[in-house]
Amino acid sequence: MNTSRRIVLAGLAGLAIAPTAAGAAPAPAVDDVTVAEERFARVIAAAHAPDLTCARQAERYADAHWPEYVVAARAVLGARV
Repeated sequence: MNTSRRIVLAGLAGLAIAPTAAGAAPAPAVDDVTVAEERFARVIAAAHAPDLTCARQAERYADAHWPEYVVAARAVLGARV
């Protein structure tokens, strides 16, 4: 599966749980996040970037906002178990 398809699918998976406002979800403690949760949170954040046409901007958005998407990543990863 190519990268853009993975980003779109991850974004769709996280839409139901993604924070809608800056204060909507409590900020998770970044210390107890697993590598898988962090990586998936970054993928979901990149999919929610304002400008998906530029991969570099999506990557910067993901780097800045991935902690906001840890809850969504945990929910999706937990559903797979």
